[in-house]
Amino acid sequence: MDGKRNQNLRKIDKRAIYSQLITPGKLYSFQVDIKESNLLVLADKKLPHQTEEALIWCRKDIEQYIYRNPVFKSTFKPLSIEKEMPPIVRAMAEAAQIAGVGPLAAVAGAIAEFVGKKLLEDCHQVIVENGGDIFMKVKKRKKVGIYAGQSPLTGKIALEIEPDDTPLGICCSAGTLGHSHSLGQADAVVILSSSTALADAMATAVGNLIKTSSDISRGLERLKEVSGLLGGVIIKEGRMGAWGRLKIVGAA
Repeated sequence: MDGKRNQNLRKIDKRAIYSQLITPGKLYSFQVDIKESNLLVLADKKLPHQTEEALIWCRKDIEQYIYRNPVFKSTFKPLSIEKEMPPIVRAMAEAAQIAGVGPLAAVAGAIAEFVGKKLLEDCHQVIVENGGDIFMKVKKRKKVGIYAGQSPLTGKIALEIEPDDTPLGICCSAGTLGHSHSLGQADAVVILSSSTALADAMATAVGNLIKTSSDISRGLERLKEVSGLLGGVIIKEGRMGAWGRLKIVGAA
């Protein structure tokens, strides 16, 4: 079996995992894939064409900026904010500055948020999942499951999200699963914020700190230092730590 086929299988497996983490209710479900962006969208209207247009627009702004400033893609450190940055690029750069990571650490969350907000011009409820990072605006309570690789907590717990807390970003970083680059070994770091870009960047930043379960408390202290976060969950092996305005429930 060649490497490309292996990569495709891994992509399918992860999409199958992520699609099971969100309770769809009566929302329509559809997928839009362009290059590295693989979006699963739940909305109260079928909007695949609008989703594709929004994703193209987001990727164009990011890719054109990277063409002018290649370091934006390669650096693991925050970059200064520039006046000519497109809005999505600025959101990534600002989130990266707060989290202390490179701006690309916020790309999946930023795309989910910007696509989701664009779709809200045509619908009232939307959930956009992009590689495990989620933007949602809903009118009914939702459960979002937490997948933590080989941890015994996988499939056992979920976050219960109230409509009044949305729009909301829910982003996950894992050193043992997923496409994102992590210097740590967390089974899952899940961050909630009104800024999905910030949630994504902070999930990476905290994930980088977690090497063993004894680092969970250190990660939670890092979350407390950052304004704009609603809460977070850190899972390593069979241990879990949580902070903030969260409601953790059974996944069933």
